[in-house]
Amino acid sequence: MNMKPVVSVIKKEITAGSTVSKTKNNSQNHALAAPLLTPALTFLFSLTSALAVANVYFAQPLLESMAKSFSVQSAAIGMVVTMTQVGYGAGLLFIVPLGDIVNRKYLVITQMVLLATALFIAGFSQNWATFLGAMVFVGLMAVVVQIVVVYTASLAAAHQRGKAVGTVTSGVVLGILLARFTSGVIADLAGWRAVYLSSACLMLMMAGVLYKAIPSLPQPRVKSSYWVLIKSVFMLFITEPTLRARGIFALLIFAAFSVLWTSMVLPLSAQSLSHTQIGMFGLAGIAGALAASKAGKWADRGMGQRTTGLSLILLLLSWLPIAFAERSLLLLIVGVIVLDFAVQAVHVTNQSLIFSAIPNAHSSLVGAYMCFYSLGSALGAIASTQFYSLWGWYAVCALGAGISAAALLFWLWSQKE
Repeated sequence: MNMKPVVSVIKKEITAGSTVSKTKNNSQNHALAAPLLTPALTFLFSLTSALAVANVYFAQPLLESMAKSFSVQSAAIGMVVTMTQVGYGAGLLFIVPLGDIVNRKYLVITQMVLLATALFIAGFSQNWATFLGAMVFVGLMAVVVQIVVVYTASLAAAHQRGKAVGTVTSGVVLGILLARFTSGVIADLAGWRAVYLSSACLMLMMAGVLYKAIPSLPQPRVKSSYWVLIKSVFMLFITEPTLRARGIFALLIFAAFSVLWTSMVLPLSAQSLSHTQIGMFGLAGIAGALAASKAGKWADRGMGQRTTGLSLILLLLSWLPIAFAERSLLLLIVGVIVLDFAVQAVHVTNQSLIFSAIPNAHSSLVGAYMCFYSLGSALGAIASTQFYSLWGWYAVCALGAGISAAALLFWLWSQKE
């Protein structure tokens, strides 16, 4: 069977509207794109993304306190991160594509309000099952970050789109890394529940600000039904080899990333470090992540494969200093910086290569790629706490190094294709 007609139809559903004329869309874009995205609005989108994505990572320095609060064993506490990522993955598949068929402004605001609700439930939960259910819902609504990224691109003029999306993406990275430090400080002052209750209030405030500040664009051009759009997301996995290959890299690098950041709190807590001190390791990761911001430019110059290979070698090597976390915090910091640089460099390269291979990508493509990220993060979280409980920190590092080696071997194999 010739798949080319099917592939052509799917791509048309993702990249163009089927019922609105090109003339009308071009005139709307010309009239709206340039004046709508101001520097202030770009900053607001960056702040929104940082605050929203932080909710997915607040738990990592707090796992030991949560385990005591709910009387849960250390081996099972990684479920907090895993269930949040399960919700995030479901949101990527079933909520992010809505950004192609509904008004994005009201989708963003609705998600922010529902995210606040989930955070209130998490903060007030008195039993383990309720808390895990709330964390699934937190992950489900936190995908508002991906809608904001797409919304930014749709508001920006062509000449400023890359810079604007890069700025908002930087907000996402900073939100991920600062979340650990912020949650540690708040937890030391008022307990881990205050972290989620404070964030819930912030989400409600941001929803009000966004309602007043951001413009409402006309309905997105894609007029397919919701279920046809969901089908198109799954078809992307079948029809786009670049998405499949880069998705596997994303799954492996974020599994390694999650192995470190989920389990690291356990040996550090055993050394009597406070929540704030543990959270400060996230600040070290900022240096590595920001240093990797140029990876997109390297990919644009045709060096994407080389950047991926070198970054994966660094990812594998980073586990050597990390293995000494119980003896030397300085070596741990070095390992954290190198690991975060490597992960972010591959992540940025992945996105650059995917968007180059599939131009005019919309929310569906973002959701499809990020599913690999969420799956890797979920698997890494639950595996790392199990390994630590059974065999200790060296076993965790061996797990992380093994996943990193698998990513490097996959890159070597892909060079032969």
